[in-house]
Amino acid sequence: MDKFKKNITFTLITIVIGFMVAIQFRTVKEPVVRDTRDTWQIREDIMKENELQGKLISEVRSNEEKIAKYETELKESKEKLLRETLEELKAEAGLTEVTGNGIILMIEPVYEELLIGTPISSVSPDLLKRLVNELNMYDAKYISIDNQRLINTTVIRDINGETKIDGHSLNRLPIEIKVIAENSKAADKLFKRMQVSKSTDEFFIDNLRVKVMEPTGMITIPAYENTIRIRDMEPVNSDKGGKS
Repeated sequence: MDKFKKNITFTLITIVIGFMVAIQFRTVKEPVVRDTRDTWQIREDIMKENELQGKLISEVRSNEEKIAKYETELKESKEKLLRETLEELKAEAGLTEVTGNGIILMIEPVYEELLIGTPISSVSPDLLKRLVNELNMYDAKYISIDNQRLINTTVIRDINGETKIDGHSLNRLPIEIKVIAENSKAADKLFKRMQVSKSTDEFFIDNLRVKVMEPTGMITIPAYENTIRIRDMEPVNSDKGGKS
């Protein structure tokens, strides 16, 4: 019995030793994997990596240039928009010269009355105001009288017996009135209406005649040259009032 146990023990020990030898043999047989590339392959790989890195840097720079360009264009577009808005506001205020289709009216004395010695009085402010109102009613866009631009704040009045437009005296005849309409069609329509105008007939009372000339092309009206005075306005104080 003791001999049998000894045999079993010896067998188990032999199996364990054999298993350990097998593992050791396999470990020695399978060495650690190493980089077997030669120097040229390594250099080639490094060159590829450098090339890829260069491409990435170029793309980053390209994107930065595009961003800078977009920012510049955005800034310029804002400045351009501000300039265009300023020009539009100046045009609406009458501070720029304008050219377009329109008609010309001439206020001149009735020469028949001059022949018989009738004195010719100056143009009254009321007659001029009625004429201007009628022109505006017939869709006149821009008006000048004796080369003086009319704007929203223009004042036509009598000062010491002399008719003046914003301080400019109308003391010489004939007086030229230029009117610009929306387009050539509107200018033709304005011409036909002014030919039968009631306001022009009223000038005969003062021995004056309004001659309406047929549209022949483009006419130019000068810019308003006087100082525009703004009253009853003040800068907004952000410290006052409610907060939005």
